[in-house]
Amino acid sequence: MSMSGVSGARERLVVIGGDAAGMSAASQARRLKGPDDLEIVAFERGHFTSYSACGIPYWVGGQVSERDELIARTPEEHRSRDIDLRLRTEVVEIDVRGARVRARDVDSGTESWTPYDKLVIATGARPIRPDMPGVDAPGVHGVQTLDDGQELLETLTHARGRRAVVVGAGYIGVEMAEALINRGYEVTVVNRGAAPMSTLDPDMGRLVREAMEGMGITMVDDTEVTKILTGDDGRVRAVATEEAEHPADVVVLGIGVRPETTLAKAAGLPLGEHGGLLTDLAMRVRGHENIWAGGDCVEVLDLVAGRERHIALGTHANKHGQVIGMNAGGGYATFPGVVGTAVSKVCDLEIARTGLREKDALRVGLRFEAVTIESSSRAGYYPGASPMTVKMLAERRTGRLLGVQIVGREGAGKRVDIAAVALTAGMTVEQMTALDLGYAPPFSPVWDPVLVAARKAAGKIRGAS
Repeated sequence: MSMSGVSGARERLVVIGGDAAGMSAASQARRLKGPDDLEIVAFERGHFTSYSACGIPYWVGGQVSERDELIARTPEEHRSRDIDLRLRTEVVEIDVRGARVRARDVDSGTESWTPYDKLVIATGARPIRPDMPGVDAPGVHGVQTLDDGQELLETLTHARGRRAVVVGAGYIGVEMAEALINRGYEVTVVNRGAAPMSTLDPDMGRLVREAMEGMGITMVDDTEVTKILTGDDGRVRAVATEEAEHPADVVVLGIGVRPETTLAKAAGLPLGEHGGLLTDLAMRVRGHENIWAGGDCVEVLDLVAGRERHIALGTHANKHGQVIGMNAGGGYATFPGVVGTAVSKVCDLEIARTGLREKDALRVGLRFEAVTIESSSRAGYYPGASPMTVKMLAERRTGRLLGVQIVGREGAGKRVDIAAVALTAGMTVEQMTALDLGYAPPFSPVWDPVLVAARKAAGKIRGAS
């Protein structure tokens, strides 16, 4: 097959990673350039492409009945669009100088080199597996891929008992705890932080802990797991901390993820302080004209803090893929950055956040005022109104919005989008109080809870200055 450099030859785009960022990039590039002009080869080490990792807890918990419901686009659909997708094939080396990648067939072990004109690195993130005895024992699971979800479901189906321990209480830990409760397990969550959801300030995290305990989950905070104990059969039997042993027939690791940049680091590509690839606004790897990177393996600009962060979210990955595909396909697009918006739920409690926590603001040198208000999701007299807590941070003196956290019942979570837009626009809390939001008693009180918090913050800023 001819490569570019030969007159009239088509270019080859190689994509490493077949999930959100990688296949969005491949699909977008294909929309701009047909197979006569651009050959696209994509490598994926797993069995699946373009799936919702965010949906795995709901599949495990039973709200989603079939695994395939989480697959947005099958390998066959990608191949029908002239994308040469190679499943169960892991790229093990990037040769930047030679503009080629070395790939290994996972099943046969055979290896081969594939040259590229343009390269997309979308290697994702890997679950943090603490270096401790027993962490690789049967019955201990990370939850990152559909393959992981499948293995966990098999363990749950064949487990001898009904006791589960979740290590970590971030998004995945909290969502998996609920999924296991829904499966009829006794669930203990062991968390090194003072409260679950370290993406919230601890005062808001405590509201999440109360709700989890209300569901019958045993919460063990401020505690590190030291080892995982196994039985005579080698399977997990308990999780040990300095203080206690917690019996377990299954263990789920929900400690968080790190950028999977082993390949990139070995190839000498630039990494940030969090271990993610550094790119420019067009998602090009810095200093490399023909290499792009996106998804969970990159660091993104935090528009509020003004520095790079690692945030692993499917929303970002899909946007990165669109931008990369536009640029690799000969068009032009940029990804300006993020404000750090995330939403989750545990049982009927909705948890949302955007912008900076108190410690984030302190770390980057911002002085701020913080306010917390209690409100309700609807007019108090309308049936179904439920309480909601909103915490807001505003910059001292300027009144610029810095962050919002919301914990409440139905109707609470997506209100964070108001704050996400205000943050992106650089609004002050004073400006926010004048926002013309939709009102009717079934949807909100006359003053939306986010605006009640903005009024209180604006008053505090005026008082301080």
